[in-house]
Amino acid sequence: MDPLGARSQFVDIQTLPVWQQQLSEEAEELDQSDGLFSQQPFPSPFPYRPDINRKIILFTGDVALLNCTAIVNTSNESLNDKNPISDSIQQLAGPELREELVKLKGCRTGEAKLTKGFNLAARYIIHTVGPKYKAKYRTAAESSLYSCYRNVMQLAAEQSMASVGFCVVNTTKRGYPLEDAAHIAFRTVRRFLENHGNSIDTVVFAVSETEEPVYKKLLPLYYPRSEEEEKVCLPLIPADIGNSEGEPVVPERQIRIAEKPGSLEDDCAEESLELDLVQVGNHAFARMEADVDKQRKLILQGQMSEVAMQKQHQRNYSRWLCRARAEDLSDIAALKALYQTGVDMCGRTVMVVVGRNIPVTLIDLEKALLYFIHVMDHITVKDYVIVYFHTLTGEHNHLDSDFLRNLYDVVDIKYKKNLKAFYFVHPTFRSKVSTWFFTTFTVSGLKEKVRYLDNLQQLFSCIKPEQIDIPPFVMEYDARVNGQNHPNEASGL
Repeated sequence: MDPLGARSQFVDIQTLPVWQQQLSEEAEELDQSDGLFSQQPFPSPFPYRPDINRKIILFTGDVALLNCTAIVNTSNESLNDKNPISDSIQQLAGPELREELVKLKGCRTGEAKLTKGFNLAARYIIHTVGPKYKAKYRTAAESSLYSCYRNVMQLAAEQSMASVGFCVVNTTKRGYPLEDAAHIAFRTVRRFLENHGNSIDTVVFAVSETEEPVYKKLLPLYYPRSEEEEKVCLPLIPADIGNSEGEPVVPERQIRIAEKPGSLEDDCAEESLELDLVQVGNHAFARMEADVDKQRKLILQGQMSEVAMQKQHQRNYSRWLCRARAEDLSDIAALKALYQTGVDMCGRTVMVVVGRNIPVTLIDLEKALLYFIHVMDHITVKDYVIVYFHTLTGEHNHLDSDFLRNLYDVVDIKYKKNLKAFYFVHPTFRSKVSTWFFTTFTVSGLKEKVRYLDNLQQLFSCIKPEQIDIPPFVMEYDARVNGQNHPNEASGL
């Protein structure tokens, strides 16, 4: 805590110039003097976008000092790496951060995990693990580094964060060439802002003095600040710029060996082929698959083995997940109908569903299903519980049984196996009857996990108040109906 009247050591990002304002004299001279590329035969893949440039800040200094909604910490798989960035963040955040990192139980390469910011100016810290670089495994390293930046941005969008402060994820210790890594960082963030970044106002790239020249040199390639700069930088953009999301593309992984090559006769078959491509190369050794269309036909005829049916289901779920990661779901996220909060008494992740925030008649239910899959995929790999607030829901908030059955059929087995409890808060008689019918005749194995809770006090016996964000209208309703008999700490969204 700074002494009263003393100047804060933290940096207000509102005072920093955005990238659009940082037109250097050298760049202006280059724009005016070099007319060689004034007439380009093809458009730039990264055209001049002042709206995106106004979201970008290049900051030379310590990322831990930024007052962004979240800052990024680069670490190792155990989240205990000793590097200057992590050391600075942990020192300023305080000992509570170390305790929180232990609870995360590590982080895999390319993943992103969230903690509070504690004593930092940033509200949150997003921890990610960059890859170790070896030239012969360059493709794997590129994909992992892309995942770091993509997952951080995705987490920021899902949590409706206004600003994110990136450190240089590839630490010297891990050996990733700075310039190669900067290309991946810039194009990944650019593509995300183009496709899904409406809710994100600011992205800060925090660099050291030694890293600054590289970032300043490459930023104009991906974020040109004028049409002239776009023309000048076009010949300098690498040939490999990834796909529409900035993800590295490996040609070998786009090959599917069919039983009868060249026999695809219609658009449906071509669409099936395109969807199946996402499965090739997901494992260390890509394997040939049997003809997918033939497998589907056998399923319909009841001749498919249980193992083959499970593989088909997994393939179907993977397609949904691939779509969910590629589609802009910011409008569904803005409803605040599904979000992650703390943990229950047993240390299991708590997911909250707010029934009143689901305008069933107004939203695209297929996008809602995609959003559910996108948010829940990494949650369901371990034990979790769901808290459903039925408080003050109306007819227009009730999801019909067909949608719920479709959701149950689409999701992976891990969703069902690792769900340990479904807390139904403030149920009505009608909702209890509907749930009983649904869990009895439609989805087996779920009924014994449903627990009806008439008030928040019962919920707090399972989940501590400080571990769950509860919408204010739920708190007000419970206080009015059941009396003010629960702690005040649970005030939430």
